[in-house]
Amino acid sequence: MRNRIVLISLALAYLSGTALPAQPSQEPLRLTRLSAPIVLDGQLDEAAWQAVTPLPLTALTPTFGGPLTERTELRVAYDNRYLYLGGRMFDSEAGKVRTNTLYRDRYSGDDLMAIVLDTYNDRQTASWFAVNPAGARTDRAVSNDGEFSSGDPMNDNWNTFWDVATTRSDSGWSAEMRIPFSSLGFQDDDGRVTMGMIVYRLIARKNERQLFPAIPPNWDLAFAKPSQARRVVIEGVYARRPVYVTPYLLGGSLWRTELNAEETRYLRVPDRTAEAGLDLRYSPTSNLSFDLTVNTDFAQAEADDQQVNLTRFSLFFPEKRQFFQERAAIFEFNTGGISRLFHSRTIGLIEGEPIRLLAGARLVGRVGPWDLGFLDMQTAARDSLASENLGVVRLRRAVFNPNSTIGAMLTSRVTARGRFNLAAGVDAVIRTVGDEYLTAKWAQTYTSDLPNPAVDWNQSLMLLRWERRNQLGLSYSGELTRSGARYDPGMGFNFRRDFSSLELRPQYQWLVGPRSTFRTLGIGVTGGSFWRNSDKTVESAEIASEIGAELKSGQEIGIAVRRSFESIRESFEISGGAGVVPGDYWFTRAELEVMAPRTATFRPSFSISGGSFFDGTRIGLSARPAWNPSRHLELGLDYDYNRVRFGERAERADLHLVRLRLQLALDVHLSLAALAQYDNAEDAFGINARFRYNFREGRDLWVVYNEAMNTEGPPEVPRLPLTRSRGFLVKYTHTLGR
Repeated sequence: MRNRIVLISLALAYLSGTALPAQPSQEPLRLTRLSAPIVLDGQLDEAAWQAVTPLPLTALTPTFGGPLTERTELRVAYDNRYLYLGGRMFDSEAGKVRTNTLYRDRYSGDDLMAIVLDTYNDRQTASWFAVNPAGARTDRAVSNDGEFSSGDPMNDNWNTFWDVATTRSDSGWSAEMRIPFSSLGFQDDDGRVTMGMIVYRLIARKNERQLFPAIPPNWDLAFAKPSQARRVVIEGVYARRPVYVTPYLLGGSLWRTELNAEETRYLRVPDRTAEAGLDLRYSPTSNLSFDLTVNTDFAQAEADDQQVNLTRFSLFFPEKRQFFQERAAIFEFNTGGISRLFHSRTIGLIEGEPIRLLAGARLVGRVGPWDLGFLDMQTAARDSLASENLGVVRLRRAVFNPNSTIGAMLTSRVTARGRFNLAAGVDAVIRTVGDEYLTAKWAQTYTSDLPNPAVDWNQSLMLLRWERRNQLGLSYSGELTRSGARYDPGMGFNFRRDFSSLELRPQYQWLVGPRSTFRTLGIGVTGGSFWRNSDKTVESAEIASEIGAELKSGQEIGIAVRRSFESIRESFEISGGAGVVPGDYWFTRAELEVMAPRTATFRPSFSISGGSFFDGTRIGLSARPAWNPSRHLELGLDYDYNRVRFGERAERADLHLVRLRLQLALDVHLSLAALAQYDNAEDAFGINARFRYNFREGRDLWVVYNEAMNTEGPPEVPRLPLTRSRGFLVKYTHTLGR
């Protein structure tokens, strides 16, 4: 027995050792202060730039440490107000430099220059700025150290103030970024600031990413992982206290259809609107940001993607409204899967329909060692819905080491009629040794119609997770969760209730070698079981075997076989009207997924699956092709088809969901985004079109058009009108105080 244990331990040690070593601890790099002003023109021809030493770059992809096929000079410097990134991206085939889009926050297979900044030096969060050769900008917020264990760590909806200029030439392209310190947030110690920094260049057609520092590909987002960033020091930079005031004006015409009192025909109900509102941002210190909003409006927010529901659970929709994006990672409190203690879409939205927000305040940043998040919003009453006050407070700080944190959260939802829902939670993420992490969370909810003792297992949730976070070699995770029957976070999203679960996921992935077509190969097994607390019977279970591969071109291929169990005690309907009846079901599904390289001009990604489904069968097809015929135009198609058959019960559903996306840009200032969606299960067709003219950073004109239509469905009396609703809105925002 002892010999077996020794052999198993040696085998695990061997498998674990295939991962490349992480970055060694180094002295912080002192960035260069510019000796003279910089003209932001994308030229890098000033003498001040030449005094800045270019950073040494290493190839991350397609082969880590491989040869750099093109010369690159990336320089980082600063002055009293700004951080600068300047780059000369030489290219021996300058005509092949890719510029596929002019649309902001849209990556479409372009060449890039980018910088990732862990401004709070917390090794967990970062601000990510990238630009393509045409000057189209992308900014994102990174959380959870770039790990996907608690959801997507990249927030594409975050935006801030910064400027960029680019130029093209016969030798390649060049770019200059200028990022105000007031847009970053940081802690200074008598003018000395320490933060983490990663910079890179991406040559899209070669899938070649040149990186500083030389971070090994041990993680999925190695090029944007705050804990692996090089620490840098900036001297003589002091807190600024800018005030940004952004008033807006909104006007437009809307109408919807309603049945008349006799229910004999549909009437058109008009609603003309004229609104004004105000947002204010103030930074009392360099590491705190205070936002105040009055008569908040989100007319320009992108429409939600429609979804097909083949389960008995609620659908989850991500937050896209800009007001809730700043330092959104502070408010994260994931309670397993997509569930969370706080989800900002509970504010101002009821079943996807907007509720007027009268006013709100938000404070985010850092006070001493503590990350702080505070949010409070007041909604207006509407119809039978009472006015509500919704608030959340979040605290978190590092303990033991820079990658370990403890924290607490409190949410409050109180109506004008005196009803309330409160939720309190504490959490800890502890890096024990190497890439081993322990996560522990506890939360409890309190509502106005319950006795609410201080601790009640029926109103609480507990989560424990042990995981090894790395991409190469052996990695694994195990998670145990228990949720009470009356656990009900009124400002969160709760996928299940009254359950206990255990989920395990071991996997192994390795680099193939410089001569192979493949970059990585991986295998993994996922197993999980959910059982009811009331009688300890299994409600859901699944075990899956997965094989995945990434090619050096960036293409990804995945194959999986899943064996699932579902115990159904109440009938429910899936999209399309077919029903699932009570019973215990075992079913098996096979899946194939092919993802095209994100750096390609044409990206024909797709997946196909098939197998048994409860007491029937299901075949699924999903296609996500995207094409950039020019840098001015991007076309995308999302098509989901599900063929469901319950033969013994003679029930069936053929579900089609189609989304057509158009991104049109004359230049980086003038753009049009349109989304058309058709869902045959709901007999609905919708259009959301958003025209934007960006005069300059912080000054925008928006023209928004929305239409919802009925398609052919079952005949009704009275007959449904072709158009359900239509809206045309014009909004202008003007930021003062930059």
